[in-house]
Amino acid sequence: MPAASHFWELILGTVIALLPLINPLATAPTFLAITEGDSRERRLQQLRKACMYMVAILVSFLVGGTFIMGFFGLSIPGLRIAGGLLVAGIGSGLLMAPAREAESNDPAHVEARAKRDVSFSPLAMPMMSGPGSIAVTVGFTSLAKGWLDYTAIILGILIVAVITYGTLRLAERVVLVIGVNSMNALSKMMGFLILCIGIQFVVNGVLGIATDPVLLKGIRDAVLEK
Repeated sequence: MPAASHFWELILGTVIALLPLINPLATAPTFLAITEGDSRERRLQQLRKACMYMVAILVSFLVGGTFIMGFFGLSIPGLRIAGGLLVAGIGSGLLMAPAREAESNDPAHVEARAKRDVSFSPLAMPMMSGPGSIAVTVGFTSLAKGWLDYTAIILGILIVAVITYGTLRLAERVVLVIGVNSMNALSKMMGFLILCIGIQFVVNGVLGIATDPVLLKGIRDAVLEK
């Protein structure tokens, strides 16, 4: 029973951690802008490919996360602190960013409109699977103790991909119903939630270092010697 509970907790935790970072509601106006002029069929094709790319990118970092950490000698607490700082920075940027207009003249968006295929870049990366979601996914390797845990995290990633696809599929209706101002307000709320997640990652990393048995043993031995 505890194993089954942990399995579902990992799925839910993955969805809760990744969904605010990917933020499909805030991505909707940009998605419509970079696929402007495309037929609905073409737009949905780009969206399907982008979601598949997103899953492939995040799963690759999840599976290869342990190897990357071992190769570069990274510790779990250090990874959590670094990822937390990165995620907190992204959340702070969303929280402090000026309100976006319905139509963006940003050079990146103008260039994106001119691209023939936008499913991988900029849609899948960095809009969906950007640095924040990649950092969180790599951080989840610290929670995976076996293949069942990895399966739960991958299922969570797939659920996020399905939610993202469903939301962006209805992007035209969502923007019309909610409105640009409400989208900006929602983006601010998501930014605050992401900031909180990032700070919690840093706190967990610091606690991991502070409660490290090797560190505690060293401190104890140093105190006893005196």
